[in-house]
Parts: sequence; C-alpha cells; structure tokens
Amino acid sequence: MVRVIVAAIRKWKVPLPNDPKDLYELDLEEYANKGKVRIDSTPSLRFLNKASVKCGSTNPWRLCLVTEVEETKQMLRMLPILVATFVPSTMVAQINTLFVKQGMTLDRRIGSFEIPTASLGAFVTLPTLVTLVLYDRGFVKIMRRWTKNPRGITLLQRMGIGIVIHIIIMTVASLIESYRLRVAKKHGLVENGGQVPLTLFILLPQVVLMGMADATLDVAKIDFFYDQAPESMKSLGASYHTTTFGVGNFLSSILLSTVSHVTKEHGHHGWILNNLNASHLDYYYAFFVILNFLNLIFFLVVVKFYVYKAEILDSIKVLTEELKGTTVKAVSNQEESRTEGTL
Repeated sequence: MVRVIVAAIRKWKVPLPNDPKDLYELDLEEYANKGKVRIDSTPSLRFLNKASVKCGSTNPWRLCLVTEVEETKQMLRMLPILVATFVPSTMVAQINTLFVKQGMTLDRRIGSFEIPTASLGAFVTLPTLVTLVLYDRGFVKIMRRWTKNPRGITLLQRMGIGIVIHIIIMTVASLIESYRLRVAKKHGLVENGGQVPLTLFILLPQVVLMGMADATLDVAKIDFFYDQAPESMKSLGASYHTTTFGVGNFLSSILLSTVSHVTKEHGHHGWILNNLNASHLDYYYAFFVILNFLNLIFFLVVVKFYVYKAEILDSIKVLTEELKGTTVKAVSNQEESRTEGTL
C-alpha cells in the first residue's frame, strides 16, 4: 500500500492513459497459477492509478500492478467508515468504567447476595444473543422480501442502526443518572458520597440497549471490514474491527480527563469527581449524546459516497434464487404449451 501511494506521488504529473488496459498488469494466467485474484482498474481514487502507468522503470516503488492499486483503494475507502466507528467504541468503553463506578454507589444486594459491580458487563451478553436471534430469524427475513438483499439491509445500514441506538443509550444514561443524583441529594448523600438507596437494576436499560447495539453495530463492523477487504488482505480488514476498540478506549480516557479538567477551570464545580454524588455525569452523558449525533451525521455523509465491493457470496445466493424462479416459470410454460397442443 505504501509503495502504491509513493509511486502515485512520484508520477503525479504523468497523464493517465484513456484505456485502463494500457496500465501495468500481469496476465490472468499468472494470477491463476498463483491462486490469486486479479482486480480490474476502477475510476474511483483515480490519482492512485498513476502508480500503474508504465514509465520505463520496473522498480516496485515506481511501478505497481493494477491489482495492487485496487487493493490499496479498497483498504483506503474503508478508512472513513473506520473513523466513524471510533465514537461508538468509546461508548462501549463506558461499560467497564463509568457504568461500574455508578454501580458502586447503588444497592447491589439480592437477599444475602451482593452483585459484584465488575460483573455489570455480563448483563450485556444476554440482550446481544437475544437480539441476534431476533435479527437473523425475524428482521432479516421480513426485510429481504422488500429489499431483495440477502442480508435484509446493507451492512452500512445495520451499522447506522447501531449508531442511532448509541444515541438512545446515552440519552437514557443521562436521564437515569440525573434521577440518581436527585435521590442522592434528597437523602443528603452529596457530600459524604454514601450509597444511594436505589437498586443496581436501574442501570439495566442502558446496559440492555448496549447489548442491542453490539448485535447491530459490532457484528456489522466485523462483517463489513472483513467482507470489503481484498481477498489477500482479509486479516488486515479484520484488524480494522479490533482497532476501533483500541482507539475507542484511548478516546474514552482522553475525553474523560479533558472534560474533567475543562469543567473545573475558573473555580467551577467539575462534572467528574471521585465522589459521583457530587459530580454531574448526567451532563457528561448528555455531551456524549451530542458527540454521537455529530458522528451520525459524519457517518451518513461518508456512507453516501461509499461504493461497495462486489459481494460474491451474496450474488451467488441471489442468482440461485432467481434461477429457481426461472426454472419454475419455464416448467409452467412447458405445461401450458402441452395443454394448448392437446386442445
């Protein structure tokens, strides 16, 4: 990928040929012998096509195969989508950080048993599994009839649903935290940071919604980055998915420390303190709502210009269904012809 970019920059003044076949590429037989897939030139990101313009030198840093250029294009086209998934991954990081810290201020007892706050993330798993079953067995089948898409809806549309759910999650989290703070104030627990007389289960709505978001956005991310990556770069595509969580955790730490510092300036009462009863996590979650909304707008803009790579397996599935329909129709026509002949 670096070679393609360097070669294109080196030849930025070189004009592109009118016929893409004049670009540098190996014969189809050579790819077949190596068990690899050749990719034809596309008009998107045309500047990178300059890397395949024949210029007399065969140095790989000056001349690249069309397939190498197209593989690079496919990976670069996914970068804006990758960036759009950083904010939702930051929201996921709250499960094991602020959600747990909230849980420590609540009543965690069920009879004589006390629920460990660190196990709060386990409540995400069941909603995820239930949502996956309902999505695959119900939603996909219904949508498939309308859209004719084997997946029901596109992967990016599924990701978009997940991003919208994250907006709902942070809205709910802000409202619940606002209620928790009112109860803490009512019982005089603001200064001493004592346990608020509310059950831990008041956090379940935001946790359950997080599980639903995982079943839509997270699963779609895995499918999308793996599916849209070139055949020879599938592992790199899969790494895009895991990268979102790494960046999301870093962003979570940066945002937390930055907001904490900024809201304490000029003698103001900070939003995030060690004593959560004296903090304003409800404002912080409301800030996340705005952040997610802006990210949704960015995502919609990016999606508008994204061009899907051909999904071979889905195309085969659609073709099979069409062939079945054609066969049934042909048999019906033959029977009608025989009937008419008899008459």
